[in-house]
Amino acid sequence: MSEIIQDLSLEDVIGDRFSRYSKYIIQERALPDDRDGLKPVQRRILY
Repeated sequence: MSEIIQDLSLEDVIGDRFSRYSKYIIQERALPDDRDGLKPVQRRILY
């Protein structure tokens, strides 16, 4: 099995990973759902 090692700067890696994480948080947790207008954490508390 061959391994491919990429030489990347820390700034590029952290910037890319943070971008993905923040997009996930905004889409999955921070925006209310269209069906009932609740955020996931609010729905968990009610149900």
